[in-house]
Amino acid sequence: MTFLKRRALLHTALLGLSLALPLLATAQSLPTAKPESVGLSSERLQKLTDVLKADVAAGKIPGAVLLVARQGKVAWFEPVGKLDAAAGTPMPRDGIFRIYSMSKPITTVAAMMLVEDGRMKLDDPVAMYLPEYASMTVGVEKPGADGKPVLETVPARRPITVQDLMRHTSGLTYGFFGPGLVKQAYNVANLGAGDPNNAEFSQRLAKLPLAYQPGTTWDYSYSTDILGRLVEVVSGQSLYQFEKARLLDPLGMKDTTYYVPEPARQPRIAEPLANDRSFGVGADLNDPRIVRKLESGGGGLVSTASDYARFLQMLLNGGTLDGTRYLGPRTLALMTSDHSNAGAGIVPGPLYLPGPGYGFGLGFAVRRNDGEAPYPSGGGEYNWGGAGGTYMWVDPKNEMFVVLMLQSPKYRTHYRSLTRNMVYAAVLK
Repeated sequence: MTFLKRRALLHTALLGLSLALPLLATAQSLPTAKPESVGLSSERLQKLTDVLKADVAAGKIPGAVLLVARQGKVAWFEPVGKLDAAAGTPMPRDGIFRIYSMSKPITTVAAMMLVEDGRMKLDDPVAMYLPEYASMTVGVEKPGADGKPVLETVPARRPITVQDLMRHTSGLTYGFFGPGLVKQAYNVANLGAGDPNNAEFSQRLAKLPLAYQPGTTWDYSYSTDILGRLVEVVSGQSLYQFEKARLLDPLGMKDTTYYVPEPARQPRIAEPLANDRSFGVGADLNDPRIVRKLESGGGGLVSTASDYARFLQMLLNGGTLDGTRYLGPRTLALMTSDHSNAGAGIVPGPLYLPGPGYGFGLGFAVRRNDGEAPYPSGGGEYNWGGAGGTYMWVDPKNEMFVVLMLQSPKYRTHYRSLTRNMVYAAVLK
């Protein structure tokens, strides 16, 4: 083959690749539309963006990414402020955020895929797969000799089930916020010391008393971390390996990982302001550049707005995206139904995070009806947020979902309400 022929073939190959790249990029992203074409007001969405920009200018937050999708199309996708205020880096659309508890819906979907595979059932005792949970005790506070409360334990009346893990009725808790001697015991135990893997973390947690009898009380907890360990045991893979193979890679969620060791991706990690890194007792925002053994199904993932949007569009579609089915529609209907109501014998704990008007499904808070809650969304909407400031909700009635990516533990609840109110003000029909 002559030099000229080789050069011609190389030119043809490069031209073909250059034409294919835009198509590939389009395939990996959701369709876009002007807001008005999907019943949204661009003027009112701009007002929300302007509020975020003003808060950046005032030094309240470093920056954010807002994504609003309706009728299967992204109608608003705006970065504001700085990715890293200290470095002065502008916020890109593909900024990588610590999503913390927005990991929970992903882990729960992964577990439900195993349920659909017939590998486990919601009413299975967790101890079938994790023997360390076979003989749990429940902490009970009683007055001591000096009148101060002391912690005693009683046997759990029934086993923890897989469903309990998914709906936070396992009796497990978190130690980093809220009062109580069981929570104090969690903090003293220092569960993350020495870089444990998921198996070691689960075994450490099982040695501590439960805060409530299983199946009686909604209490936010490490339940989803134990669900992640259960996924490992049932699938025979690490949690990330299973999620990557069955969910993240097929969905095109290339930036959704537990850690960011790659130098090429690290410049896109969003950082909080220096005075806004803590979200609880001894709980500060982690550095995802440092790879650890733990893959926290309850709070360890990082992601981007566009990655998470693909996950939410799949849910809104009833379990499919781009011709691939991930879950059945009846499975999703079960997940987004209320599993925490009085009819199930469950009461809200003292820190009931779903809030008024909301129950809890399998991985999400679920709105019970159009009233009670101080938000304009209607019954059937489901949502969850992360301690680092990220937030999402899906509104099937309005064919809409929203992703807010933000790193601000201090103001996370403020922006959840603000974003909801201003997005619904932009809904024209």
